[in-house]
Amino acid sequence: MTADRETMDVYARRAADYAAMADRERNSRPLEAFIKSLPARARVLDFGCGPGRAAARMAEAGLQVDAWDASPEMAALAREQLGPRVRVATFDALDADAAYDGIYANFSLLHAPRSEMPGHLDRIARALIPRGMFHIGLKIGVGEKRDSLGRFYAYYEETELVGLLESAGFKVLSRTTGTEEGLDGVEAPWIVMRARKID
Repeated sequence: MTADRETMDVYARRAADYAAMADRERNSRPLEAFIKSLPARARVLDFGCGPGRAAARMAEAGLQVDAWDASPEMAALAREQLGPRVRVATFDALDADAAYDGIYANFSLLHAPRSEMPGHLDRIARALIPRGMFHIGLKIGVGEKRDSLGRFYAYYEETELVGLLESAGFKVLSRTTGTEEGLDGVEAPWIVMRARKID
């Protein structure tokens, strides 16, 4: 898989704006719940780390953090906080086997085509240890489309996402919904789920 060029172009131009928006994010409870669900010094992957705010918080909490993003500009911002632990990579580059205690994919996999989501979830499950924790955040809706900035989005309904996670070998432990204004200025509904890999 190659990252969607139009989406990457938006993040190249608007990386600083996106970072400022991430700094203003109101709801940190799902991130804190993910951190608390992991053992001390757990190894985690921020899978689509953006400017690195969440990854930096995880590192501050004592976790061993790897951070990936397909956007070189976003990865450069993340490196300012995390140094060389940040890698420029697309989702399909994940080929680890039982390497992580937790994987955090917060509003990143929504840029992958719906047809590719089962494969991404299978790779995530394989990369986690037994009973490893997975956080996923997506926008709620149906189908695929581009926003007014040109970014590609895939949307999911709550029951559909639960089914995808269960098919990949996860048990959903919690779910949170809300709405928030995105980089495009549109208030959109979202869902965050925390799931455990089944032994």
